Amino acid sequence: MDDLKTMLTKRIALGVATLLVISILIFIGVEALPGDLAEAVLGQSATPETVAAFRKELKLDLPPVTRYFSWLQGCVQGDFGNSLANGRAVSELIGWRFANSLFLAGVTAIVAVPVAIILGILAALYRNTWFDRLISISTLSTISFPEFFVAYILIALLSVQLVVFPSISSINEQMSLFEKLHVIFLPCLTLALVVIAHMMRMTRAAIINVLTSPFIEMAELKGLKRSRIIVRHALPNALSPIINVVALNLAYLVVGVVVVEVVFVYPGLGQLLVDSVSKRDIPVVQASGLIFAMTYVTLNLLADVMAMVSNPKLRQPK
Repeated sequence: MDDLKTMLTKRIALGVATLLVISILIFIGVEALPGDLAEAVLGQSATPETVAAFRKELKLDLPPVTRYFSWLQGCVQGDFGNSLANGRAVSELIGWRFANSLFLAGVTAIVAVPVAIILGILAALYRNTWFDRLISISTLSTISFPEFFVAYILIALLSVQLVVFPSISSINEQMSLFEKLHVIFLPCLTLALVVIAHMMRMTRAAIINVLTSPFIEMAELKGLKRSRIIVRHALPNALSPIINVVALNLAYLVVGVVVVEVVFVYPGLGQLLVDSVSKRDIPVVQASGLIFAMTYVTLNLLADVMAMVSNPKLRQPK
């Protein structure tokens, strides 16, 4: 138990350090953008006095180190500043958008994770059969296609040809749960096809790797059914890599949906990030990048904890 607490403390400390480094990279990346932010926002017709006053308002006249620590202090307190595009608080803009991204990712995960694990178990159970080959070819094909290509194919088939689902996934708070699920079906299907392929292949590989263990051979010699061996003996011992790949794909569902949200015009955090970049709304860009990083690091931390809980060998210090 003490080893688990020690390793958990180290993981949390490493996660905080990672977020600190990412925050520095985000700030440096924004600072490295060409041109003057004040002039870009105000336009070429702005007078030098107006530009100077706006630079002072944005604290651009202060040293970069001072501005970084001021921004970091505000982020820790939940204050990301105000949007340059409309003057609203960044936290207010991001809150609803981030909730939409989590909703899209959550619905996709509820469907994708069980399907991927079941397909992985079946592929391992019927290894080297036509079913295994069909699943492998299908998943390799899905992984090979970029998300926007899959999205446009689905739009052409299910929105243009069959007219079953809308091509624009615009949701609002007044819609019922069923209406939201109907509207987000295509982006969910696009994301699910990609993450199911990754998780299924890792599940299959992890189970097949465990099947070479001596205790599996002993179970086979005892005459146990292959399905019982895989479900009762191989799967529990293959949970650690499966949990890791599931967590990584869940992180992708949250932080890697920018392209999918743009294609379907979904009002999520990824769409907000793209719009803010085009408007040079720097406070929103910085806050969105930091929130994406926090989500990714948090999910990886949960994956490490769950892997250690499921595999006692990982709790022992090396």
